[in-house]
Amino acid sequence: MRVAFLNWRDSTHPEGGGAELYAQTVCAGLAARGHAVTLYCADHGRAPADEQRDGYRIRRRGSRLSVYAAAVAQLRRDAAEEGAYDVVVDTQNGIPFFSPLQIRTPGVVLVHHVHREQWPVVFGPVQAHVGWFVESRVATQVNRRRTYVAVSERTKEELGQLGVDLERIRVIHNGTNPPRLTGRDRAEDPTLVVLGRLVPHKRVEHAVDVIAALSSTHPQARLRIMGEGWWHDRIAAHADARGVADRVDLLGFVDEQTKAEELDRAWLSLAPSVKEGWGLSVVEAASHGVPTVAYHGAGGLSESIADGRTGILVDSLDAMTAAARALIEDGSRRARMAEEARTHSARYTWEACVDAWESLLDEVSVSRRS
Repeated sequence: MRVAFLNWRDSTHPEGGGAELYAQTVCAGLAARGHAVTLYCADHGRAPADEQRDGYRIRRRGSRLSVYAAAVAQLRRDAAEEGAYDVVVDTQNGIPFFSPLQIRTPGVVLVHHVHREQWPVVFGPVQAHVGWFVESRVATQVNRRRTYVAVSERTKEELGQLGVDLERIRVIHNGTNPPRLTGRDRAEDPTLVVLGRLVPHKRVEHAVDVIAALSSTHPQARLRIMGEGWWHDRIAAHADARGVADRVDLLGFVDEQTKAEELDRAWLSLAPSVKEGWGLSVVEAASHGVPTVAYHGAGGLSESIADGRTGILVDSLDAMTAAARALIEDGSRRARMAEEARTHSARYTWEACVDAWESLLDEVSVSRRS
């Protein structure tokens, strides 16, 4: 089977994150099973335009905005020269590639989460209104005959609210790699972590506020932030303004070994994001026995966290601080959550994710072969 993935970015992109890991893990998994897979994404100047990786091909074309046209144009050229694809996966990161308007190949629409809350956080009022109109009204019409994949039941529900037929939506969760064994013990002092891209809608400032609020009762508590992004300086300035710059460590990008060591030393994870499709970093933390405190109503976080068992879901910043304080002060409860978190994370494997994708893509591509 020949498969094309259209995705806004790839993992080498400075703003790459969980959506890119998901796409590329699926691409590699399908390639390992003998399928010919090409990932089309934006060029960003830090990686070659064409690359072979883990058995599949990457084509980087266009910029942040022009990728939508450039990637599809390259896909069409490749199909003309090498033979048509059996199926195309169109990833809708707010805006899809609108591949049905340009390609007759059977396709699937991949949606990590609906961006209703994020548009006004990232863009001005006019752009946010236009973006939400395109996502909620135009995209659903263009893709009205296509099968959707959502990465959580919550995303499926939200797509249904936009008018997508629920019977056309499959849920294929993220997987989680087995945790690396580092031999590191928990830190002696309360250590909180945030793992993810540094962009406005992740609201990492809320985690800084939690550390500031804990100062009176737990002055030794530290916040370790793993990830990079264009919002880095704003977060650093916020920590300075709150008087906790000496207890907030912005680690930037970390390799897998360093990340595992940080998670093994962490007491808690904070996920103050506006919206997540699933919560890949939350389940990764859980695999190291680290419970997470996050917000209710933040998409798939209500599924990646089993409230009260593998973490705590709250409704406000004050409640997040209170939950963090309670877990810091109750070692027995934290230990119980750590064990439940490990068990919960083991339910989600990349092998099961790739199995589900392979089955679905084969089903969708039958129309071309019949």
